[in-house]
Amino acid sequence: MITGTDNRELRTGAYNRTALETRLETLIPLFALDVVLFPGTPLPLHIFEPRYKEMIGECLAQQKHFGVVRAFGKGLADVGCTAEITTVVKEYPDGRLDVVTEGRHRFEIMHVNQERSFLRAEVLMIEDDPGAPLKEDTARAIQLHSELLAIAGARQDLSAADPSLLSFYLAGSLPLDLDFKQRLLGLRSEPARLTELVSYFETIIPNLRRAATARKKAGGNGHVN
Repeated sequence: MITGTDNRELRTGAYNRTALETRLETLIPLFALDVVLFPGTPLPLHIFEPRYKEMIGECLAQQKHFGVVRAFGKGLADVGCTAEITTVVKEYPDGRLDVVTEGRHRFEIMHVNQERSFLRAEVLMIEDDPGAPLKEDTARAIQLHSELLAIAGARQDLSAADPSLLSFYLAGSLPLDLDFKQRLLGLRSEPARLTELVSYFETIIPNLRRAATARKKAGGNGHVN
């Protein structure tokens, strides 16, 4: 977690200088929220605070992305995700906005800047390590995801999902624990994310089934059809 304007030393031991400079972006705007945004997943926002109206206005005018990062009290998570504004749903006379954004690229915060009304940060873009997940792991994750949606009486079309980012599509559609989502966001390989996701799904599904059965019993005066 980053607090204040924590200026951490760049991990130059992990990257050569040329690669580091290529992936480093200077002062992207930050939207600090109690959410975790994944690449490829939508995030609707109602913009009403003056600092964020200013920030989003600049992003729209300059066609720039901004960073969404989870807020922890007075600090920020180390890893966030850039967001692209895909639709302006409504503009209000007082400058408020309803917009739809979509996650694009993960980043690690290197340095937070507080010179503007909104936070900005120097960030390092995160790329996955090479390697594809096993087919059986992918199939298992999709199966468990379908079971979760069925418990909730919902469905999701995965046909447009990027196979290399499937874990984010599966997790992004569900109201999962934010600590788990943040951990998933920081993992740097799809095989590792799918392994974590399968383990998490297998843990929560029995509890959700019991809760769903209890609700049915309560609604049927103790009887389940």
